[in-house]
Amino acid sequence: MRFAGSPPTLAGVSGRVVITGGEGGLGRALAAAFGAAGHPVLHPGHRELDVTDQRAVRDFFRDHPAELLVCNAGLTRDAPLARLDEAAWDEVMAVNLRGAAACAAAAARGMLRARRGHVVFISSFSALHPPGGQAAYAAAKAGLLGLAKSLARELGPAGIRVNTILPGFLDTAMTAGLSGERRTQVRRDHVLDRFNTPEAVAAFLVHLHDHLPHTSGQVFQLDSRIR
Repeated sequence: MRFAGSPPTLAGVSGRVVITGGEGGLGRALAAAFGAAGHPVLHPGHRELDVTDQRAVRDFFRDHPAELLVCNAGLTRDAPLARLDEAAWDEVMAVNLRGAAACAAAAARGMLRARRGHVVFISSFSALHPPGGQAAYAAAKAGLLGLAKSLARELGPAGIRVNTILPGFLDTAMTAGLSGERRTQVRRDHVLDRFNTPEAVAAFLVHLHDHLPHTSGQVFQLDSRIR
């Protein structure tokens, strides 16, 4: 488990940021950006926080209350639906959707007591415009859109914000296995003919959290695809 930024006990620093899936490329970029902005950051990887273990999730957020939770843990098991076995489907749902919901529920307990907080779900362009062969991932990420809007209504009266980010195609471990031909095809869908970067996503999220205190229930697509 790794901390970035100032220790949470120092006077005057912002509240703690918790980033699930924190050892991936986007997770590390988020941790660096929030640390540089003066936030104490905790960004556990899978070994430190298995989001599919609900008891572990409850214990984690009981010991580490968060002012901002970024639900970033995710995985893909892409295959045509007719060839996707039940275990793979369940794994994708458990990490991408149920795990995010469990973390949000656990973190919200502390936020409700504090009467402030912010939950950000990392969804995907695939939630809106999925390619063939990505039914499980698209369904899970689409589920986050409904979850976020419902939670924004549920938690808003307590001053807690809930938003969703569609970061776009990023050069991370999750996309490293794609062929050069497929990467070229995806890039051509971007009107700027370039991909987004983890660092740009992180900069946006820091701005959203620190400088847009009246924004909740929104979905932000951060690349240049238009459909």
